[in-house]
Amino acid sequence: MGAARLLAKGWVVFCVYAGGLALHRAVAGGVPFAAAAGPLLVCVLLFGAMGLLFISGYGFSAGHVRPLLPARLDAALMVPGFNESVFLVFTLLVFCVQVFYAPVSRGGAAIDAIEGAMRFAVLGQGTLETALATCSADGGRLFVSALSWMLAFIFFASALSRIRLAAAIVRLERKRRPEALGAQPLAFAVGVAAVIGIQLLYIGTGYTLLPCRALGGLWGDVVIGLGPLMLCYVVVAALANLLALGTEA
Repeated sequence: MGAARLLAKGWVVFCVYAGGLALHRAVAGGVPFAAAAGPLLVCVLLFGAMGLLFISGYGFSAGHVRPLLPARLDAALMVPGFNESVFLVFTLLVFCVQVFYAPVSRGGAAIDAIEGAMRFAVLGQGTLETALATCSADGGRLFVSALSWMLAFIFFASALSRIRLAAAIVRLERKRRPEALGAQPLAFAVGVAAVIGIQLLYIGTGYTLLPCRALGGLWGDVVIGLGPLMLCYVVVAALANLLALGTEA
């Protein structure tokens, strides 16, 4: 849950998700897959490398990034943890629904039930629904948002049941590699990011700030599909870092 690792994970997932949606949009617009995949792959790699370069600079300043030597390779480090695995599976599920099912769905009892439940549980769903209606840009986006929020709540509950274990791991990692920001400033920074995300997505302020062109475009699709899961991941990271400040995690 270090700052560099958290930023790197979030940036990679964001770039891959946005690249996948852009590829789908290009193919759906009539561009051959082979012609669209090459340029988009280059863009994803360039944007990903650019972000990771800045993040690695922070890691080098903290002494956390070292040359990758064969002796340092560990199979356990290459396999994502349980929380990360659940997050990736849920992200892939939302992506598949957003790309293949939501645009052609005609509603139904299950979809109406999910949308109704999330409209009750998430304050921002009503704001998103109003914004999509104003922009005439639904196209299944409301259902994608509801599904993403439902899976985000499941992920949050699952991660919360192991939050003390996560905090203990954070404390052990800090004994070997102290954070450059310090434990308290890092917990504060991640907490502020979580609060801002809650205001923008859960309360729904961010949906009112997006113009119709952005809400119905690639940026809006990424925020609607990936935003709730990313927000819950940041909230879990904030809670783990905050709990790790105690004498016993």
